[in-house]
Amino acid sequence: MQLKFNRQTAFAIERGPVIGSPCDLLPRGCRCAMHRRRLFSAALLGAGLTGAMPSFGREGVEVGRQSRFAQLVPASQIEEAASGQYLQLQQQAAQKDALAPGNDPQVRRLRAIAQRLIPYTYDWNERARQWNWEVSLFRSPQINAFCMPGGKIAFFSGILQSLQLSDDEVAMIMGHEMAHALREHARERMGKSAATNIGANLMSSLLGFGNVGNTVLGMGSQLLSLTWSRDDESEADSVGLELAARAGYDPRAGITLWKKMGAASKGRQPEWLSTHPAGSTRIRDIESNLPNVEPLFDRAARPPQRFEPPAPRTGRNAE
Repeated sequence: MQLKFNRQTAFAIERGPVIGSPCDLLPRGCRCAMHRRRLFSAALLGAGLTGAMPSFGREGVEVGRQSRFAQLVPASQIEEAASGQYLQLQQQAAQKDALAPGNDPQVRRLRAIAQRLIPYTYDWNERARQWNWEVSLFRSPQINAFCMPGGKIAFFSGILQSLQLSDDEVAMIMGHEMAHALREHARERMGKSAATNIGANLMSSLLGFGNVGNTVLGMGSQLLSLTWSRDDESEADSVGLELAARAGYDPRAGITLWKKMGAASKGRQPEWLSTHPAGSTRIRDIESNLPNVEPLFDRAARPPQRFEPPAPRTGRNAE
């Protein structure tokens, strides 16, 4: 039997138990094959409910409730897989002398900005309190940055150097990437894949018989290649804007950042932009969210130190 999942049919789990068979007379419910399938189907349908409920009385941005698809896979295993992949990336970069050392001025800069943002992540994901946050700078001309599950942050020197980012603009990027991890977009994607693509073996395991861990570890190797939906990106923009504002970084820098990104995208498309919506759309969304975060910025303590961007590339390396 092929199961199809969509939001229009997800309301089915809100109904009461199916009545009318002898199985319903059992005191703790039936565990026959037919009813196990119904329970499993209901669980998957329920996982698709995102329930965009507003946060009354909360100051800042509003986003929808996290997708319940994320609940289909263990957060701890995804974070473990991400940690292993991040370590492998660091080791490979170190072998090529492409991992900037801790005393590099730009590494100190990135880590200082991260330390200001991290305390404001806890309201968005309680697990973030236990994450072993890390920040690495990779020497590469790529215009790219990411944050893996569990707080593993990476910046590529090209995004700092080519765009000559201010601290406020760096905070916008870092907050955006942190938001993907906090909102568990990778976990959600894996949950959807598990629910719709894996098949009968995973179906059995989700019922308590086996192999979710192996499935997650297999998907873990794909963490760096995951792409986000437009809704994911919009959510990360909003949450990142708030994180930066609470940490004392000017949220209006989101506008200057995306103007720089737009200029950089002329000709060939930077990797960091390849999976992101158009800059003009981002700027409009940021402008609409500014009234929600500017009061937070106005009250926030300012960073005690400001850093300069790296020297721009020159000569044949400047593109």
